[in-house]
Amino acid sequence: MVPARLVKFVEKQRRPRIVITGVAGFIGSNLAARLLVEGYEVAGIDNFAYGIPSQVPAGVDFINSDICGSRLHERLREGDVVFHLAGKNCISDCQKDPVDTAVINVVGAVNVFEAARRSKAAKVIYAESSALYEGSSVLPTPETDVCAESFYAVSKLSSLLFAAAYQRHYGMRMTALRYFCVYGPRQDYRRSIPPVMSAFIIRLMRGERPVIYGDGEKRRDFIHIDDINDFHLRCIADDRTDGKAFNLGSGTNHSVNEIYRLIGKKLGTELTPIYRADLPGEAQQTLADISAARALGWAPRVTIERGLDSFIDYYRATRLPDLAPA
Repeated sequence: MVPARLVKFVEKQRRPRIVITGVAGFIGSNLAARLLVEGYEVAGIDNFAYGIPSQVPAGVDFINSDICGSRLHERLREGDVVFHLAGKNCISDCQKDPVDTAVINVVGAVNVFEAARRSKAAKVIYAESSALYEGSSVLPTPETDVCAESFYAVSKLSSLLFAAAYQRHYGMRMTALRYFCVYGPRQDYRRSIPPVMSAFIIRLMRGERPVIYGDGEKRRDFIHIDDINDFHLRCIADDRTDGKAFNLGSGTNHSVNEIYRLIGKKLGTELTPIYRADLPGEAQQTLADISAARALGWAPRVTIERGLDSFIDYYRATRLPDLAPA
């Protein structure tokens, strides 16, 4: 069913205008590229605190702005659907600076929600995180088993509560997406502790030994960005997503050691990793219960084998400067 606010765009045979915060980041830039291919008009907001300018796709109406800015509502003007993806998302960095984490992830999120309300956007779709389940022992984990522990997770829990309040008091249409370990092209490999897949691929392609924190037996639910974008598109027009939170994972998991061996095999290297002390605040295992998303007709379609092949091909094709020998 198409929401009432969006009916006029269907009648005019024009896609709604989508605004993406964090458009220069990993998920935001991939979403923008997909939306442009699908024929949507896309505006993007970023201040490049974490995003990369070259990742903003051509065709995006780009606005250099901070999500905490007082005039953000003016930036969202004429936006019909807002994807709020900007944020501070490295758990270790968030642990080191809870105040900055709260400013970006809590105040920033509330500012986006308020700007969307003032600009009369039809819907807000925003990023939560599987980190909300850090303290849960239930596997696979359903959306109801929230148990935040780290400062990052607590910041996401705060945005969840504010989103619920905006729904309750203003009748806003909000959808929360709890991403598990998303991977694929444009993944943020410049973080102080990069995601394991990009870190492994880049270092092994440089002939260097990657670092594994802990014994490598932590298990993670990895999901390809293409599968994530399939659900993003569904959220835009399907009012069954209104007022709900959805786990976005593959419904399977792999240990860090398994991923390392698989990447090493694909790259034809037998380099052994360097094992270092475990990182604080991380769950031993993540595994998404994706029943709610499946009930809407969505299902992951990119296997870990195919996803890694495309990821490695991306690094080979882009010839990032980080791939040069140190």
